[in-house]
Amino acid sequence: MPLPTPPSSAPSPLPDDERPMLLALRALKLGDLLVAVPALHALRRAFPGHRLLYGAQGWLADAVELVGGWELLPTHGLDVPVPLPPGVVDVAVNLHGSGPESQHRIAALEAKKVITHSGAEFDGPPWRDDLAERECWTNLLQWHGIEADPLDCRLLPPGVASPAPGAAVVHVGAAYGSRLWPVDRFAAVAAELAKAGHEVVFTGSQAERERALSVATLAGLPARAVLAGELSLAQFAAAVAAASLVFSADTGAAHLASAYGTPSVVLFGPAPVEVWGPPPGPHLALTRSEFRLGDTFAATPDPALLAVTVEDSLAAIRELKLL
Repeated sequence: MPLPTPPSSAPSPLPDDERPMLLALRALKLGDLLVAVPALHALRRAFPGHRLLYGAQGWLADAVELVGGWELLPTHGLDVPVPLPPGVVDVAVNLHGSGPESQHRIAALEAKKVITHSGAEFDGPPWRDDLAERECWTNLLQWHGIEADPLDCRLLPPGVASPAPGAAVVHVGAAYGSRLWPVDRFAAVAAELAKAGHEVVFTGSQAERERALSVATLAGLPARAVLAGELSLAQFAAAVAAASLVFSADTGAAHLASAYGTPSVVLFGPAPVEVWGPPPGPHLALTRSEFRLGDTFAATPDPALLAVTVEDSLAAIRELKLL
């Protein structure tokens, strides 16, 4: 998806608002936002009189709007302070974890109430590695007395039309090489989808456009099927929401499919399915966990991803009755 915009050295000015302020800090990427949606819904219900700010990278503004009731506070990451002065936040929520970097950023806000995992700075539940990401954040809220449902992950309908309603969306990119399934395998799956009568479109960021064009060429499909680099985040969400199928690696595309109930087949490599996998629904996750190295930032595909074959993928699509 679109690359993050460079951080600004000056905080974005916020209009005056008399409501108390709640900040949820999760200065990460699209998939990280989407697995936090159940917690964000729960916070909105628990603090109906608060102004709700989500601290994350500025390019996520369209996606934050789809959560409903939240504003984006552009926050580049934990390497920079949260762009708010101390004392203006009433409730600060740490949706990063229990590490010192996030806890220090939360502490600097001097909020009246802090919701976080236990650590050197604050009290809270201990961090658990065995929970799915959605459960991790709803479990945090439950410990602090807030009702939360980890399956409450739906988004609002996109405010723009899909560029390809009913198409099979093949998302060819990923943030790191560890999640890049080979181009020829994506092409083989796309060719079978087209042969079965699906309109196939290829999505990704501008940086992934050449990869998407290569997949389309190998699949025997025209360049006009390549939407990579052409869509805003809102248009991308609309494409996923109206798709017949999403076929992708473990990326934001897969999490959008979960949020909209769009049938999906998701290829996993370094990330464990039990933590990052889709919720119940028309979603199938493919991996060979016995081969997983688990290095998210590796330049080459994880063996657990490479062990997933074209036939495995086509069998999963058949299981969804889409082939």
